[in-house]
Amino acid sequence: MSLEIAPKRAEAMPEICITNTQQYNNTACTPAGKIKNSTVQPVRAGCRQTQNTPLCSDIYLVALIITLLMSALCVPEGLSAADLTPADYYTVEEYQNKHPAQRRTMLRFQTRVRAAGLPLGRQMPKVRIAFIYPGIQASDYWRRSVASFQGRMDEIGVDYEMLNFFTRPSMDIRLQEAQIREALASDPDYIVFTLDVGRHRRLVERLLSKKRPKVIMQNITTPLRAWEGQQPFLYVGFDHVKGTRMLAEHFKLQYPSGASYALLYFSKGYISTMRGDSFERLLPPQWIKQSSYYTDGSKNKAKHATLDILSTQKVDVLYTCATDVALGAIEALQQTNMIGKVVINGWGGGSPELEAIQKGKLDVTVMRMNDDNGVAMAEAIRLDLEGRNDEIPRIYSGDFTLIRKGVSEARLNELKSKAFRYSKNLQ
Repeated sequence: MSLEIAPKRAEAMPEICITNTQQYNNTACTPAGKIKNSTVQPVRAGCRQTQNTPLCSDIYLVALIITLLMSALCVPEGLSAADLTPADYYTVEEYQNKHPAQRRTMLRFQTRVRAAGLPLGRQMPKVRIAFIYPGIQASDYWRRSVASFQGRMDEIGVDYEMLNFFTRPSMDIRLQEAQIREALASDPDYIVFTLDVGRHRRLVERLLSKKRPKVIMQNITTPLRAWEGQQPFLYVGFDHVKGTRMLAEHFKLQYPSGASYALLYFSKGYISTMRGDSFERLLPPQWIKQSSYYTDGSKNKAKHATLDILSTQKVDVLYTCATDVALGAIEALQQTNMIGKVVINGWGGGSPELEAIQKGKLDVTVMRMNDDNGVAMAEAIRLDLEGRNDEIPRIYSGDFTLIRKGVSEARLNELKSKAFRYSKNLQ
């Protein structure tokens, strides 16, 4: 059974893109102090859908008021939190070195995830799982995560109930706080959340201090050092630095003498640090960065940031940190007739990126074997129910494949069948 707490429809508004030094209105890229039509962004408050009647909680009305006040200041909520730096995390390798037994546990668990699911040997009590995901975006990673989790849970025969909460990436921190309170009111056994900006850390620490529900950290594979001794139940996803390294190696081979590039970040936080800053560190000195922009994971902001880049700078490469960012940049390249003249990457290899690759609009991406993350969560819960906790790793990090423009349809279909084995019918 799955209950989805879906967002209300909200009216469109001018959005704000953040560069490394300035903030711009996306309509005319004027400084933020001169924004025209500065309509307050309506928050997408959540509703519980029961049969066909939405029942909105008072919590969301509070979240609506608070977020409207924040929006009136024209400051993205996530940017006010203390930033986490790479030094705050263990890499996968560092964590394995500190906990050597984890290496073997992770390898055995990887084998379990890749294999077909085996039915439970006995009836287990019903479990309740709450998902709080930034799923309102073009990237299908989060939706496929839920679909693959459900597919594996059904396959192995776990009796479960799901509560799904979806928000926009980065911008709905207060709404996520309200959703966590509502999720906890249902007394879940497990809660699945992510960690991107500093304020997420405080939310998770409150959950960890409660001992129940058990916390699964999604889309992060680098344990926080500060949580040593009280780590979440599971970190699950795809190593952002590993994927970034694959892209950096590709570009270094394509431009052995160096190139000029612009960097389009996600929001200011974990994803941008691991995918964007890591990319910059992995490049040799002859690569020249012309500019960098924070886009808050917004396609529209990425488009206008790219238009600004193309109008003022000459770049060989646009490096993007996420699917929505890449799609926005592609729109700008199309608008300026620069497709094929500036090389651009995707990040993640979901359906929108693969379609862009096939159409020749995207040059390269790293494709996650997406559904393995949902399978990993299901298998970890199954082992927990069976009392086999010593077989559950602290980290599950899935596999990548580099996809280039010109890939054959047969090869792409082969990879899709592997990556989307449970979510193949997702629309």
